[in-house]
Amino acid sequence: MRQLRGQERAITANRQTSWSFADAFVAEDDALRWARERAREAGLPSVSPGTGGALRLLAATADAKAVAEIGTGTGVSGIYLLLGMRPDGVLTTVDLQPERQQHAKTAFRAAGFAGNRARFIPGRALDVLPRLADGGYDLVFCDGDRLEYLDYLAESLRLLRPGGLVCFEGVFADGRTVDSGAQPAEVQRIRELLRAVRESQELVPSLLPVGDGLLCAVRRG
Repeated sequence: MRQLRGQERAITANRQTSWSFADAFVAEDDALRWARERAREAGLPSVSPGTGGALRLLAATADAKAVAEIGTGTGVSGIYLLLGMRPDGVLTTVDLQPERQQHAKTAFRAAGFAGNRARFIPGRALDVLPRLADGGYDLVFCDGDRLEYLDYLAESLRLLRPGGLVCFEGVFADGRTVDSGAQPAEVQRIRELLRAVRESQELVPSLLPVGDGLLCAVRRG
């Protein structure tokens, strides 16, 4: 039994090492590092390189021309999305804080993207999203208020074309999502989101173990 426990600990350690390696696999350039530094200065979380790489891959796989992003931050996730999108694609990105969007604009320019590749809309996501076109988006990336994630899901189903993707960042909540102890309201909402996506007949879901957890789902045709 002691030997078995030792083997299990070794397997767990190896998996953690492998996950760390995978999450750091994508190399980042000066523009991404600059955007990350601005996020650190502002005390904002930003997607990990592994999460960014997954978003870039998903945008490329969807041949995305129109992407909506909830939570601009300082532009880290936006750069990854733009890298995966079509050369003529436009990222529509929403954030409560216009000053963060100014950092993102600078980061996008440094990454080589023309100004017409991104549309910046300041404001609360649930006020902005209803103004966006039904079925007009190939991918919706949600990295805003965790308490509003279920509302973002409802809006995303309206915004996405058949075959489009919706992604939610941070669904592991630093391990609290699977912790059996009492949890704050935002973790309870994430659990509700996970159940809703898994049980939806409209979606084909997958939970990717990158960064702090990336929940993805394809809207059925």
